[in-house]
Formats: sequence, C-alpha cells, structure tokens
Amino acid sequence: MIRVGIVGGTGYTGVELLRLLLPHPEVEIAYVSSRGEAGERVELLFPNLRGLTDLCFSTPSIEELCQLDAVFFATPHGVAMEMAPQLLAAGVRVIDLSADFRLKDQEQFHHWYGLGHTCPDLLPTAAYGLPELFRERIRGSTLVANPGCYPTAVTLGLAPLLSAGWIAPEGIIADCKSGVSGAGRSARVGLILPESADNVAAYGVSGHRHRPEIEATLSEIGGKNIELQFTPHLMPMIRGIHATLYARLQAPRADAELQELFAERYREEPFVDLLPFGSHPSTRSVRGANTCRLAIHQPRPGQVVVLSTIDNLVKGAAGQAVQNLNLLFGWPETLGLQQIALTP
Repeated sequence: MIRVGIVGGTGYTGVELLRLLLPHPEVEIAYVSSRGEAGERVELLFPNLRGLTDLCFSTPSIEELCQLDAVFFATPHGVAMEMAPQLLAAGVRVIDLSADFRLKDQEQFHHWYGLGHTCPDLLPTAAYGLPELFRERIRGSTLVANPGCYPTAVTLGLAPLLSAGWIAPEGIIADCKSGVSGAGRSARVGLILPESADNVAAYGVSGHRHRPEIEATLSEIGGKNIELQFTPHLMPMIRGIHATLYARLQAPRADAELQELFAERYREEPFVDLLPFGSHPSTRSVRGANTCRLAIHQPRPGQVVVLSTIDNLVKGAAGQAVQNLNLLFGWPETLGLQQIALTP
C-alpha cells in the first residue's frame, strides 16, 4: 500500500482521480490540495464521493507532499514544475497531468504556454506517459508527463501506420471533437449551457498547443519529421473525444492488411479495442472507461481513415495517469481500471 497525494483536487481531472483511486487496492489517498477550498470536506464539493472518504482539502504544502510515495498534479500549467524538483529529490514519484513536462524543447514550451520553464534540466528525464508506446520508459522513470487528451486519441490512431512506414508523412489530418469537460471546470461564457448546447464550433485551427505535442511524438514513432493539420472542435456533450484521422498510403494495401497491422500492434493492449474493419466507434461507448476504441476505413484505394474515441477525462487524463502509476510501482497495468463504460 502506498500513500499518494493529488495537487489540484477540485477540477474535473482531480475528481476523476479521486473516483479511480479511492477503490484502488494498493493506494491510500493521503492528501488532496486546493487553495480555494482548503479546510472543506471533499464530499461536500463532490457528493458522488459521499461515504467513500473523510478527506478534507488542504493548502498545498511541499513538506507534507514530500512524505508521500507519489503525487499527481491536476493543476494549471506552471505549478508542477515549481514543486517537482523538491519532490523528486525526496524520492517521490511525480505524475504530471499538465503540460509542464510534455514538450522537451523549452523554447517551444514558452511559445505555446507563455511560461519560462523553471527546471529545464528535468525535461529530458520525464517519460511521456503513453503506456502503449513507451511502457518501458515509464517503468524506469520517476517523473511522468501524462499526455494530453487529443494527443492520446490521435497518437494511438496513427502510431501503427507510422511505425510501419505505411503512410506518407505529409498531408496527415486530425479532425477532432471534444466534450466541454476538456476545457476544465472554470466558468466561461463559451462553455455555459446556452452557449455550448445545440452548437458545434472549431477552435485553434491556425495553431493549438496540442499540435506540437502530437507532432513530436509522431515524429519519434515515424523516424522523420511529421507535420499534420490538427483541427479541434467543441461539441455539445460533457465527455468524450472523437478523432477522425486521414492519411495517404505509401503503397497499395488491402483492407485486411490494414486491419491486421492494427490487430498485431494492439493485440496485447488491455485498453485499446480494435473494432472490425469499417466500424464506427462512438464516444458514448467509452464513457467512464480507460479505453481507446479504434476502427479503420479505406474509402478509396490508398486513402486510409482511422476513427479513434476516448473519454477525455479517463484515458485522456486520470485513467491514463493511474495506468502510469501502476507501471511505476510494478503492479498489473489494469489494477483499479477495469470499469465498464456507462450506457446510456
């Protein structure tokens, strides 16, 4: 049994971590921080946890966090990098769900997030926490950069094709849709019900901060520079990401070859579900589960389309973070993560 803490426990990702970790058989949640809610009982803010915990929110304290075995950061960008060096020096494992350690290039980080990096020496040591691709790196790490939600869906959908060299590196398109929970819990006019309901809108078309994260990972997988067009859309739903991924094949491939490539790559992956060729996965089918559901299409010879769906708060955030925790401590990767998706 290990003792863990959550820094930033009042957002959607924070409560999702609580939901997944409270029944985890190897974890005791010993600390949950919130500056605004310090002293308040967790169950009062999140009634779904009533009767499951007697925790109260605490003001963040580096001294108390250094007494734990692992700390999750479910915080705005810039918080984790201020505290991570002391925690790591004290032997604490750190899983950061913000973007502080996702980009290895500190100038790129400054460009997209408007912050100077306070511990650039840690950037090369952070393992990118996508277990299906970087499992061994994660196991040997003490600092994990949990991927963004869009990058998770896009990367898992394109990785088999790129690693096999089957698609051209140019002209890749990621057309993605997300539920409003991906924008966080803070009140903003564009996210309130009268504004977001019955409406679909693209955003960040000319440049979104998840694009360099996606491109960096895909370039490493493909062994060459990858530049893609990434277009996110806000959908009138609470949870879910649907990524429609377009690419051109380098050489003719039969439908069965494409299906077998993905089947072989993800055959042993407990959280990637490959549907029959030509299927149409839905966001509802993965809601509440740590699952990425994929399907492949070839509408015309040489044109491949991959459909990728995840729950942005689970496989796209908290669930993947728990998956990384399991790897860090040598437990079965599925421990505490076998929830069945919610329907309806």
